[in-house]
Amino acid sequence: MRLLAFDTSTDRMTVALTGPASGQPWQRASAGGAAASASLIATVRALLDQANLRLQDLDAICFGSGPGSFTGLRTACAVAQGLALGADLRVLPVPSLLSLAQATRAVHAPGESCVRVTALLDARMDEVYAASYLWQGDRLWCLHAPCLMAPEQVAAWAAQPVAPDLPTPTWHAWAGNVAQAYGPRLAPPPGTPCLQAWPQAQAMLQLAPVLMAQGLAVPPERALPLYVRDKVAKTTEERALEKAGKAQAAAGLHGHA
Repeated sequence: MRLLAFDTSTDRMTVALTGPASGQPWQRASAGGAAASASLIATVRALLDQANLRLQDLDAICFGSGPGSFTGLRTACAVAQGLALGADLRVLPVPSLLSLAQATRAVHAPGESCVRVTALLDARMDEVYAASYLWQGDRLWCLHAPCLMAPEQVAAWAAQPVAPDLPTPTWHAWAGNVAQAYGPRLAPPPGTPCLQAWPQAQAMLQLAPVLMAQGLAVPPERALPLYVRDKVAKTTEERALEKAGKAQAAAGLHGHA
């Protein structure tokens, strides 16, 4: 399966691509959030050139749907939509907390039979984005959907009961970019590590086959960011970035066909 994935939900942008050959995907990392609007298209084009692929050769485009930076999410969604529309591809929105959890699982618990990751991202404004996921082999459960809360609420939220018929994890960790910002206010359970981790495009590629088998890939016009935190309206700058992202995607990369 040939897939392009990118995440710009935080201040780190990651882009990855799988091609026809086996082995590790092509991948790049740079500044994310608002800065991604200036470099995402060029990075995608460079990876396609490196893999000797055209946009039309792909099976789908995956993007980090959030939660995260408003500008970063809108940039990723707009670029994914613009690229997919011209190439007649489907789009797979991947929650950024899920890709963070998968990246943690792949690095820290590759041999564990049943893994739970509580994924946490700094939402600014003295709040965190949180979600919890469970894996047993290739089976995936979302124990707690992405939500927004104060750091002091995380421990009680994570301890909420889940369905009794689910498997018991052999490894459990909290992971994200919140430990330095909120430290002891998080109060993870004794013995539960709090690991540094970020959403990763490579992790999205690992998740994509399962998510696509569940029918979660959609036409470009139905791809939407996952904001979690409500906002009344876009700023003038954000509207301009979204428009520019779609225009760049439509005009700049389709010449690469």
